[in-house]
Amino acid sequence: MTQPKKILLVDDDADLLELLSIRLTSSGYDTILADSAETAMNHLDISRPHLVISDMQMSGLDGMALFEHIHRTVPTLPVIILTAFGTIPDAVAAVQRGIFGYLTKPYDPKILLNQIERAIGLLPATENPTSCATLRASWRKTIITQSAIMEDLLTKVDRVAQGDASVLLSGESGVGKELFARAIHQASKRCDQPFITINCAAIPEQLLESELFGHTKGAFTGAIRDHKGLFQLAEGGSLFLDEIGDMPLLLQVKLLHALQERVIRPVGSTQSIPIDVRIISATHRDLKSEIEAGNFREDLYYRLFVVGLTIPSLAQRREDIPLLANHFLRVFAEKHQKDINGFAPEAISFLLAFSWPGNIRQLMNVVEQSVVMSAIPLISYELVRDAMHRDETQITSFEEARKQFERDYLVRLLKITAGNVTQAAKLAKRNRTEFYKLLQRHQLDYTLYKPQREKA
Repeated sequence: MTQPKKILLVDDDADLLELLSIRLTSSGYDTILADSAETAMNHLDISRPHLVISDMQMSGLDGMALFEHIHRTVPTLPVIILTAFGTIPDAVAAVQRGIFGYLTKPYDPKILLNQIERAIGLLPATENPTSCATLRASWRKTIITQSAIMEDLLTKVDRVAQGDASVLLSGESGVGKELFARAIHQASKRCDQPFITINCAAIPEQLLESELFGHTKGAFTGAIRDHKGLFQLAEGGSLFLDEIGDMPLLLQVKLLHALQERVIRPVGSTQSIPIDVRIISATHRDLKSEIEAGNFREDLYYRLFVVGLTIPSLAQRREDIPLLANHFLRVFAEKHQKDINGFAPEAISFLLAFSWPGNIRQLMNVVEQSVVMSAIPLISYELVRDAMHRDETQITSFEEARKQFERDYLVRLLKITAGNVTQAAKLAKRNRTEFYKLLQRHQLDYTLYKPQREKA
């Protein structure tokens, strides 16, 4: 029997939220209710619905902020926005940036159900905008270039995508390695299957093994239920291992075994699980130097480096700078509702001459800052220069980086312990009172992580 599709509904109006849930439940869908964008983010930390339907205007974070969070973290998850008349321009701009669709209130239930069917792929593939055929045909559109060196690379991407070999992407920070990993996935025969990403440098070593391979109930203190790892979640699709050069040596051994035998063994289990996953990895490190230093296994390197692609820095593709800058300008002018037409010639010259140590990520940040500060339809040289200076001095603060790490760490502890605060506090080596305060600081609701039967 086919499991009903899950839809996450987000609205700060309890009556409207309940009414929408009743309508969709009667149509055969499972609904998860969230009364704020923050609560919705909590739910997305725990599980993945097939679709998110969100109101545009809410107290706290609005529907656009929620969409941007989803677009960064789960870009394949479709989002439908419900909007009042006054926010239609925002919704139109959002569709251009990746939202699946929007409906104005009061919405027609039949039209909503039709959009839902299209969004989660219940209509025939020819009618489904996110079908595999569409993704395979459009994967190049996400990579903006007029550079010969980039065209050569895209030809290689197309060729590599047709097979199933492991791919290692290398290049400086900020060149867009995840964008290329996603392009390989979308151009491949696996494009309608999951694309799962994990940053090996961002997760504490004691949690990384469980995140990758999963664990069984009782595998360690606090593991009160079975937990599927990312290999299992990516079954049939692609797993992108970002910053693979930072993976601890002990885990490198287990990853090597998984790649050689095509099986994984969750922490605490005696049973092996077969896997069908394509591995795409990336690093900004020189792995050969890491091998010589004893920090990276040579046998794992050759397993990952069946095909190697090097993504050029922005300085190596300077002809793309005006193209990219104008693309980002259009995106951010829409986002911030600014009437801006382009750059002054002196500003473009300045962009072309800069060294771009942060690559495309830095260029995008500079353009957005310029758009925000501009009071006229043309971005001037002075605005770009000042934005460049701010970008170099406003590196993410230690405090902001600590907050993000802390939230991610708490989410993973709650997942592992299924919302058991006592066990999570023990794993974190903190007392319960302090741990509760940490959860409150990050607006994390531990009850959402408990098994369904315990919530009833």
